[in-house]
Amino acid sequence: MLKTLLLSQIGSGRSRMDRRLSAHILPTSATMIGVCMTVLSIGHLAQGGEFRMIVDKLLAVDALVFLISSLLSFIAMRAGRQGRSLEVRAELVFTGGLVLLALIAVVLAFAIS
Repeated sequence: MLKTLLLSQIGSGRSRMDRRLSAHILPTSATMIGVCMTVLSIGHLAQGGEFRMIVDKLLAVDALVFLISSLLSFIAMRAGRQGRSLEVRAELVFTGGLVLLALIAVVLAFAIS
């Protein structure tokens, strides 16, 4: 009986922890959309030609990746227990967005002359 009670408490704690993860992914993804838009706007102050256009498109795609992550996170929070798989997807999409943003930063760092 005690073992069952402890296992149920661990399970409920995990569910609460998962919901907290979605609660962190959602505002952070929204912030990262703002970061992408800021870098995109600042990039238009400098001249760049074809290279700038490629970076602009990558930043726009990255903003969409973060938008998808925030939407998945929001739906996961609203779905409760059924939203666990959406939360995992939101986390993976968010991580992919961070990787893409880091690659864009490296490209920008080497392109600035």
